[in-house]
Amino acid sequence: MSANTNCILLVEDEKGIRNFILRSLESSGYQVVAAENGREAKEMFLAKCPDLVLLDLGLPDIDGVQLIPILRDWSNVPIIIVSARDQEAEKVRALDLGADDYITKPFGISELMARVRTALRHRGVSAASQPEEDEVFHIKDLVIDMGKHQVMKAGEEIHFTGTEFKSLALLAKHAGKVLTYDFILNQIWGPHAKSDNQILRVNMANIRRKLKENPAEPRYILTELGIGYRMLEDAE
Repeated sequence: MSANTNCILLVEDEKGIRNFILRSLESSGYQVVAAENGREAKEMFLAKCPDLVLLDLGLPDIDGVQLIPILRDWSNVPIIIVSARDQEAEKVRALDLGADDYITKPFGISELMARVRTALRHRGVSAASQPEEDEVFHIKDLVIDMGKHQVMKAGEEIHFTGTEFKSLALLAKHAGKVLTYDFILNQIWGPHAKSDNQILRVNMANIRRKLKENPAEPRYILTELGIGYRMLEDAE
């Protein structure tokens, strides 16, 4: 599996459809986490920081439409509605609330995959905030290669989700500088990201876990309490 594998949150209560979509996504190289109701969807969204959401509307505990503004408060990751509701008014409502695309059941898996690829390509992250494609950052024994979307630590490759990789690259680009919570949220999740920093804290915890970093003795990422994060430079 490549280092730039995107993580997709699949929210679908029908087991057969859920398993079919899950297998199809995984066979295409995506990491997938699945939820069968709104409560699980919110928990997994915050815990996994996905790069895209596939959302069914007919959930057992909440109308999926009600989830759209909740997720949109936290992040601007693409949300694709996958629903049996084919009325134009339903589609307009979902899109007005912040969904990026709408596909009606039954659907062809090739069409769904094409929609997923398109949404990820057009993900709303400012191009100006991203490092140059050919940049390679060296932080102690870390090598972050933007062109290859690859992270190496002491010669061994570490696999990150798309959001995790972008966060790490953003910190590396500004190594030695303090990046505020709001700045990181805006650059990675967009201007509509919720300002309580929960999704950012979870994302950073996932990055540190994969780097096997002890927060008490950080070698790579320093937390500036109440302010933000700073990538340590080689000289520190």
